[in-house]
Amino acid sequence: MGRLAGKVAIVIGGARGIGAGIVTRFLEEGASVVIGDMDEESAADLMAGLPEFAPVRFVRMDVTSAADNRRIAETAEGAFGRLDILCQNAGIYPWTMIEDVSEEEWDHVLAVNLKSAFLSLRACLPAMKRQGSGRMIFTASITGPRVSSPGHSHYAASKAGLVGLIRSACIELAPYGITVNGLEPGNVLTDAITRSRSPEFIAGMERSVPLGRLGTPADVANACLYLASDDASYITGTTIVIDGGQIVCESKP
Repeated sequence: MGRLAGKVAIVIGGARGIGAGIVTRFLEEGASVVIGDMDEESAADLMAGLPEFAPVRFVRMDVTSAADNRRIAETAEGAFGRLDILCQNAGIYPWTMIEDVSEEEWDHVLAVNLKSAFLSLRACLPAMKRQGSGRMIFTASITGPRVSSPGHSHYAASKAGLVGLIRSACIELAPYGITVNGLEPGNVLTDAITRSRSPEFIAGMERSVPLGRLGTPADVANACLYLASDDASYITGTTIVIDGGQIVCESKP
């Protein structure tokens, strides 16, 4: 415990699912956390379940807005005096075949999943440069950088682009003591999955994973904690795959 003691983190897309798991884990390890999300109701539910007087704030934001990204960075510094960690976890994953993807849908997915990462990086950079240190962590996916499937062309493109951003940013930000890394989760069992997929579909997903189960938000949060901690001070420009071995198999077992 205490691996993030004295640190201040922003978790964008932190109201539910993987993001909520990251928020909870960071708080357990001593960080102060600012949650950025559009989902006020889920954020309220999350915060209601946290210990009383937990050092946490919520900022309602549109992740595709440069002004909102600047506002959450300013909130973190104003509330807690510094900014050490950015975890950008926001993302959407509509299922649409290429021939049916409208230009508007394509632009929206790329804006939420990729442009938002650029905007959050830019917004948090000044504070981290002043400190001479920082951790930036972006949630990508195995879909795009490693594998793909029909119906996810825009999602895959956005996540592959995110890995490219991570690699470029790590070079530019290294002189300021800032590391830039990513997470590549496989199939993670969140409330959104249980609401949108049948038990039979989920069972099929589980059979594709050598470890025999889907990931949990806690599995991803633990990897994020490592990259945010001092233990990862010499790691930058890379990603951690968190998929139970899913991408290794030539065929389903």
